[in-house]
Amino acid sequence: MKRFIALLSFFVLALVIGYSTLSLRHALAQGRNPEAEAARAKQLALEKSTPQLHITEEVLPLSVPGHTIGETEGVSKNSKGHLFVYSRTGTSGTARGGTAAEMFEFDEKLKFVKQWGQGNYAASFAHSVRVDKYDNVWMVDEGSNMIVKFDPTGMVKMVLGRKPEAIDYLERFLERGERDTDRYPVGTPGTFNRETDVAWDSQDNIYVSDGYGNSRLDKMSKDGTWVGSVGTHGSGPDQFSTAHGIAVDAKDNVYVADRGNNRIQVYNTDLKLQKSITGTGAPWSVCVTPSSPQYIYSGDGFTGKLYKFDMEGKLLGWAQTSLGHGQSTCLIHEIHCESARVIYKGDCSMWEVEKITVK
Repeated sequence: MKRFIALLSFFVLALVIGYSTLSLRHALAQGRNPEAEAARAKQLALEKSTPQLHITEEVLPLSVPGHTIGETEGVSKNSKGHLFVYSRTGTSGTARGGTAAEMFEFDEKLKFVKQWGQGNYAASFAHSVRVDKYDNVWMVDEGSNMIVKFDPTGMVKMVLGRKPEAIDYLERFLERGERDTDRYPVGTPGTFNRETDVAWDSQDNIYVSDGYGNSRLDKMSKDGTWVGSVGTHGSGPDQFSTAHGIAVDAKDNVYVADRGNNRIQVYNTDLKLQKSITGTGAPWSVCVTPSSPQYIYSGDGFTGKLYKFDMEGKLLGWAQTSLGHGQSTCLIHEIHCESARVIYKGDCSMWEVEKITVK
């Protein structure tokens, strides 16, 4: 009898495993990802129990003489209220050269001022732009693996990273036919691999979310000297799946938008993990308000939803943006926190910049 019960139990277990396997295969065959669906369901349940923020959206009438504004990846403002837009545009070029990215400045009345770094070697495939407390403008280019620091007059003062030489790239992959099989390599000091964003602490140390190829957080001193990095590809602690944005608060906590893992990982200045913030959807960008008290905002580019957190990581509210665009992704690419109530976002699906006011 015991043997019969054991055999029956084994048979039932085999049926359960087999059914689960077939269900998973069926879900994948239907283009479904059970883990992603579970994450979406959890996020929607959280939003249902969290107040929805009341907002107004204003599409800014930005115009560049004789040019299109392009795909508006990066947005930021300086202390004078001037708006900077780093955009995928230009008259020619591919990601390995040419002018496939351009950076524009608009004054406080949104009148075009000038183009920054015209024709520069690092302008390849725009990702973000940030302005530090000294009004230096930092251009983050995913395609060239470079970050360029301009002083307030537009002079280049620092270059971080190094662009792969076009001739080497062509020789390796076209002439010799090699394949780049290392999808998520371990990065080397001083170089980036499709980095995404930049931020600074109170001592002017530089932090980079790095990025699509590398899966890490990088730190450099204020003079550009490499200090260290943390992170590999994955979903565990100190791992990233597309580190897509970064910000630093008044206490020098570093917030990294871990987009593929639906979380924001928080580090101290020694690159030690402090905590993870969830409830963000897929965070494409993160910013910390200059107000007192401070707040954290993050934006999900897939859904166009904006999330507001307190500094402990509690979700305070969320808002739906970007409806009616006819697009389903890249609705929020980069956000800039002007205050606790005013957020600017680059919408690369519609080639526009929006001012969002939280009522």
